[in-house]
Amino acid sequence: MLSICRVHAIGSALVRITTRSLFAAHYHSKDGAYGHKSWCCSSHLDTDVQSNFSSEELENRTQHSKVVQLVEAYRSHGHKTAHLDPLNLMEKEFVPELDINFYGLQDDLNKMVKTEGIFYGTGTKELSVKDLIQKLQETYSGTIGAEFQHLQTQEERIWFVRQFESRNRILLSPEEQVDLAKLLLKCQAFDHFIATKFATVKRYGGEGGESMMACFEEVFRGCAQHGIENVVMCMPHRGRLNFMTCLLNFPPVIMFRKMKGVTELPPGAQGTGDVLSHLYSSVDLTYDNKSVHVSLIPNPSHLEANNPVAAGKARSKLQTLRSGHYSTNIDAKPGDKVLCLQVHGDASFTGQGVVAETFCFADAPHFSTGGSIHIIVNNQVGFTTEAERGRSSSYCSDIAKMNGYPVIHVNADCPQDVKRATTIAMEYRAKFQRDVVIDLICFRRWGHNEIDEPAFTQPVMYNVINNRMSIPDLYAQQVVSSGFCEEKDLTDSVKDFNSHLSENLDKVSSHENKPFHLQAQWSSLVQAGDNITRWDTGVPIDALRFIGSKSVTVPIDMKIHPTLQRGHVDKRLKSLTEGKDLDWATAEALAMGSLLCQGFHVRISGQDVGRGTFSHRHCMLVDQETDHIYIPLNNISETQEAFLEVANSALSEEGVLGFEYGFSIDKPNALVIWEAQFGDFFNAAQTIIDTYVTSGELKWLLQSGLVMVLPTGMDGAGPEHSSCRIERFLQQCDSKEDKVDGDNVNIQIVNPTTAAQYFHLLRRQMVRNFQKPLIVAGPKTLLRLPAAASTLAEMAPGTHFLPVLPDSTAVTSAEVTRLVFCSGKHYYALVEERQKRAAKHVAFIRLESLCPFPTSELQELLQQYPNVKEFIWSQEEHRNMGAWSFVNPRFQNLVGCSLKYAGRDVLGTPAVGIGELHKKEIEAMMAQTFG
Repeated sequence: MLSICRVHAIGSALVRITTRSLFAAHYHSKDGAYGHKSWCCSSHLDTDVQSNFSSEELENRTQHSKVVQLVEAYRSHGHKTAHLDPLNLMEKEFVPELDINFYGLQDDLNKMVKTEGIFYGTGTKELSVKDLIQKLQETYSGTIGAEFQHLQTQEERIWFVRQFESRNRILLSPEEQVDLAKLLLKCQAFDHFIATKFATVKRYGGEGGESMMACFEEVFRGCAQHGIENVVMCMPHRGRLNFMTCLLNFPPVIMFRKMKGVTELPPGAQGTGDVLSHLYSSVDLTYDNKSVHVSLIPNPSHLEANNPVAAGKARSKLQTLRSGHYSTNIDAKPGDKVLCLQVHGDASFTGQGVVAETFCFADAPHFSTGGSIHIIVNNQVGFTTEAERGRSSSYCSDIAKMNGYPVIHVNADCPQDVKRATTIAMEYRAKFQRDVVIDLICFRRWGHNEIDEPAFTQPVMYNVINNRMSIPDLYAQQVVSSGFCEEKDLTDSVKDFNSHLSENLDKVSSHENKPFHLQAQWSSLVQAGDNITRWDTGVPIDALRFIGSKSVTVPIDMKIHPTLQRGHVDKRLKSLTEGKDLDWATAEALAMGSLLCQGFHVRISGQDVGRGTFSHRHCMLVDQETDHIYIPLNNISETQEAFLEVANSALSEEGVLGFEYGFSIDKPNALVIWEAQFGDFFNAAQTIIDTYVTSGELKWLLQSGLVMVLPTGMDGAGPEHSSCRIERFLQQCDSKEDKVDGDNVNIQIVNPTTAAQYFHLLRRQMVRNFQKPLIVAGPKTLLRLPAAASTLAEMAPGTHFLPVLPDSTAVTSAEVTRLVFCSGKHYYALVEERQKRAAKHVAFIRLESLCPFPTSELQELLQQYPNVKEFIWSQEEHRNMGAWSFVNPRFQNLVGCSLKYAGRDVLGTPAVGIGELHKKEIEAMMAQTFG
């Protein structure tokens, strides 16, 4: 196998100078970095879109400069006067740039002008000014409008000009038009069937937006034409059930059972399920005799939160297929085999910040998927809020222009134009590997849901809606009047579909759901059980020494920073030789490297993770003379098959965490780590944690081994940068106060205090036969604390993560009368204080695992201290924070002892911001702990 590094070395010699390359993502690396190939970002200028004009074309442009200005004005502003609103309620503004008087052409309407080099949609070399204006209006001010003049390169702008002006209509064959009419009527029939049989169910139907089906089908057909094998898509509630039934072949019987209150989960599965409008599906479709796998991910009610999740899952599939940036083929493009399709609502697309976050890293190294197709199902109203009150911009799609992505607006009343807009979007994405947005302007037949009355707040809009034909009926009428089919052909198609739905409804009571979880790449895993299992995560010491030395081995000609040479490279080699004093970063490197050797990929993501916020990790070294990046763990051996992807991310939490979660739910053989720059920075990603990380398996049976590392510590840094708010995660876990936990808790929460413990935790994520999200209260001061360092012996075969650590100091158990329980780095402060006070009657027990709660281990340790009179819980967080509220009832109900609290008092912020107050809090906390 050709190694990744060799491929990058080959690629570096294949530099092509193009206009696009000026804006391509630049990555300093002579040998490349796993997961990013810089030349993938460069498009190659085709001869058919060269910007150089012939001498004749230049003469035409000079001679008819006013006409040229008018044409350019339509290209820039034509969409402002386009007929985009199917309700005809959108007020059209006067656009002076499109007024012929503005150019002094009012007297030249019959004058003939040569169009070569000016306009491409004529089919002739000359046109009158009047006819040219008519062509321009048909092209740019019809039922499709385009915004592309803001694109970054001339190549892209010229490409769009050619597409719109030379292909301003889409010609569907009679058979294709009949098929389209049947699809739209099928979508409408589904809504009518549900409305009749389940009148009180909130189905969030597709009525008024049925043209989205034409959009979806054209995307899938385009995937087959472009060789795309996988589509990962997300969409909100609107039309979701229609789409799943009419295009994804989802069994209606499962929906009907759900509507009747019956579970959608298969027998024996542990989960709570989710609401009807969050159902998801995965299916193989066939277009043009080619298979396209479509995976619709589950969605929460936070509509746009699924955008980065879908993008992350798509990225994972690229890695599995070794496609795009993961390919050893130097000509591979990022989106060759996988497409991310994101469907949005108009109000949420504008208002939700995660949309902008996802756009922010859409083209970034280690996050690009080769361009996403975005479809906005534009109802022109959000819940009950009118568009002009729900945003400050002209269009709901304007956020896409922030990063220079094209937008195509299309009137949903014209399904054929919807297909044309989709075709153009797919071709743009295939050529430029960039995101593109389709703004499908439609309407919502009913209110926010079918039992809502929209006329309360939009009487004029709904007067129009209630007095017009539906989009499927309008298009069916058009197809019939064109003589392409008889009306009976369409009505028979609807009858057949209704019969299919009725048959499924009859099967509701007898149907048994088939397993849909733990399939394909997940088939070797199981759902976690009621017991807490122990896994041998040790590694032979010689292998650890080899991996450790490789983690700091660099090419002979590489110049690393002298401080890193001394404090990182030389120090690590010394500790490996002596087999002791292995710090946190070394333990992490050993865990990652050993997993790589076992064939598990590793991906670590977050802000500055290559270096680490506290300058401790340095898994990515930078040449001090050239800026070239080198990742030692990707060069463990010549035959290496698994690699470390170091994804230094944008300054985003919700978007990036969602991306990593999406990556993890598709990748059981990859350790996926998201590290917050500081522990409390997860605040900005709370939506992803609430709706995906802590509840994904319960709702949808999706397992995730995502690791969240949250650096924490009350070190006097003030209200932020201190606590990782571990109490929030403890509140969200389903650990029981009065029953012993098993591995089947929804998330696992740990607060490790030694490097070896962290080593075992990372390895355990991959070694065991089930996956759970792991929340790590990560250290700051412990990263370099000698007392928190470990030995190679603690990572050797037969070793494993210890949920509870006993007092490791020379304390005689018989003398102990005060037993203090604690968690995290607070332990080391307590040990230091005990030495000052010479308090030999006090012992400390560390809870390394909080969830699952280590009941049996604590019970065993208690037996070693027969003379204890007081049991204390000491924590550095404030009383209303930290683990106190979580551990107190469990010690009482499960361990059998009553705890006294020792620590800071309640507070409304995580920490004080005044140094003197911080010191006083510490003094009071120690006084309470030692009595």
